Amino acid sequence: MPARPVTPPAVPAASRAAPPEGRLLGLDLARGLAVLGMFAAHIGPDIVDGDAGGAVNQLTHGRSAALFALLAGVSVVIISGRRRPKSGREGRRARAKIAIRGVALVALGTAVAMLPSPVDVIIAYYGLCFLLALPLARLPAKTLAVIAAFLAVAGPLVSFGVRALVEHRSWEHAVTAFDPIERLSGEGVVDLLLTGPYPAMTWMPYVVAGMALGRLDLMSGRVRRRLAVAGPALAVFGYGASCLVFHLLPGVRAAVGDSGWFDSGPVTWWVGPETGTVSTRAPALLLVAAPHSGTPLEILGNVGVAITIVVCALAVVTAAEARRRVRRSLLPVIAVGSMSLSVYVGHVLALAALDTVDAASGLPVLVAFVVAALVLATLWARRFRRGPLEYLLNAATRVTRRVG
Repeated sequence: MPARPVTPPAVPAASRAAPPEGRLLGLDLARGLAVLGMFAAHIGPDIVDGDAGGAVNQLTHGRSAALFALLAGVSVVIISGRRRPKSGREGRRARAKIAIRGVALVALGTAVAMLPSPVDVIIAYYGLCFLLALPLARLPAKTLAVIAAFLAVAGPLVSFGVRALVEHRSWEHAVTAFDPIERLSGEGVVDLLLTGPYPAMTWMPYVVAGMALGRLDLMSGRVRRRLAVAGPALAVFGYGASCLVFHLLPGVRAAVGDSGWFDSGPVTWWVGPETGTVSTRAPALLLVAAPHSGTPLEILGNVGVAITIVVCALAVVTAAEARRRVRRSLLPVIAVGSMSLSVYVGHVLALAALDTVDAASGLPVLVAFVVAALVLATLWARRFRRGPLEYLLNAATRVTRRVG
């Protein structure tokens, strides 16, 4: 009697449609928007201008860099194993990759920061965040979300307190005098951790929030719907709370104005000078939500905006899969996102070479930079899988194959 054929078990439709553990095009789209947003923040119309360009450009300041940092956290999780963290030999190799990338980015960022460019280069800070994220690489999404929320509140408060404590002492000078990174680029360990434009003390919440986001099943409709509510809710809470405080408590606006950190005006809670973390002159400054202020409310608002953009990018790419024309129109921005490090460094090099182009140069220069980035990234992506710097960074991590 012939053996009966064995029918293979049915594979659920969700499993067949599940994406690979590698790159998601929606994340590349979000990353491309973050890079182009930083172009606008660095080159676009001045935010203090009263025209439409200046008003629109306010949206990119601080928020584009925060999105970039949040996506750095997603990258850490992708390397370490997205929904299921790698363990054993593969886990050790993943952690070695993260460490090598972090060190390489600190070195690259230091080198790029040495150039005469008007841009506050984020790369070294980005690399330090990779290193600081290592101990958290295996944690689940809920734990990471709790840690991110804690850091969003505690980080700015600790930063404010430490900077106020050492502001008039020689401690910082004693450290920087022996800091080789400080000698090379003018931004040493103290800047990277505490006083620079993107200090880890107040930027790690973005990275950890990105790690929590990356642990989720981002292709699940249910997960996206929840994030589509959580993102805008965080944004409204962060920026809205600051707005209410400034409008309902006149003493707060007076204290902020007396500190000299803001120009007086009706939107002091939203727009501030691009000088990094808030001054320690007035505790009331911790209630602002202005770009790069490094306050709890700014961080919460920025995280909400970043989550919203990621969810929208994933939804748009998923919808575009059924419409080739729409998807083709997105490919240039996706290409920029797939080689975001190369494009970012390229624009810093261009600004350094064109010394007549300053930050806030205006709309024509911004359009020229954006078009050049889109065209060059698209042409490169047609022939190569990675950008030039991404290729070198990947090559540097090949040594981790020897990790046992």
